Amino acid sequence: MSIPKRFLPPMHVLIAFEAAARLGSFTAAAGELNLTQSAVSRQIRLLEEILGAELFVRERQTVRLTQAGSTYAQELSDALRRIANATLGFKANPHGGTLNLAILPTFGTRWLAPRLPEFVAAYPGITINLLTRLQPFDFQMENVDAAIHYGLPDWPGANLDFLMSETVVPACSSALREHYQFQTAADLLKAPLLHLVSRPDAWERWFNANGVDNVKIHGMLIDQFALITQAAISNLGIALLPTFLFKQELSRGDLVLALDSPCLNTEAYYLACPAGRCDYPPLIAFRQWLQAEITRERAPD
Repeated sequence: MSIPKRFLPPMHVLIAFEAAARLGSFTAAAGELNLTQSAVSRQIRLLEEILGAELFVRERQTVRLTQAGSTYAQELSDALRRIANATLGFKANPHGGTLNLAILPTFGTRWLAPRLPEFVAAYPGITINLLTRLQPFDFQMENVDAAIHYGLPDWPGANLDFLMSETVVPACSSALREHYQFQTAADLLKAPLLHLVSRPDAWERWFNANGVDNVKIHGMLIDQFALITQAAISNLGIALLPTFLFKQELSRGDLVLALDSPCLNTEAYYLACPAGRCDYPPLIAFRQWLQAEITRERAPD
């Protein structure tokens, strides 16, 4: 659908308003844009005429945004940032394509990043830009083509491709396991439990899966897998960790199983993309490569 031109003010007028709104001063905006203060004032007046309302309250030698002006400034700033990022992406790779991918920090560093050189070698014309995101977001408000999503398949407005499920195990230092001598799932309640902020009910579900109901959960809250893993290594408690992301710590003996009781989570990993972006060639190439990597990893030796 085409956008009526009357809803598209001139770019130089929008840039002048964005600068004045961000800096809170016509004079400061003029200095940043290498214009005169009167030129900035005229451009903002023109924008107000186009919009049919004032954007600033003018008080003696100062200006401040109206409430509507503040909202408009925020939305305009986001739109200009997206235009700038799109231009930067094109200039970085004018002959191929750019894929802006939002990733989960631990999945990105532990699983995806070590495999990306193979994708780059197979598709040298595609540039991948990585951004970390912990929670689902609005694709319309972010300059992102796709995202790695962990959770249930319920991201509104997005197409979801299943990637893999996740099994977690209770892991701790060998010293802590030796101290508590765990024999049953209920025994783990004697030790400190480490909780990931993004998965607040993980321990309840693990205990329920192992026949321990109505437990009173206690322990430290931590917001990143990297930190919770180090806390477990340092004898601070037991962490529930995805086996496929922490094979190295378990194989080296930095961590051991507090109890050999793996639990398959109901959540899983998905590749999410906005409905209108599924046919984007760099995304098609990445989706095919990603699924092939996962299939290859599942294959028996």
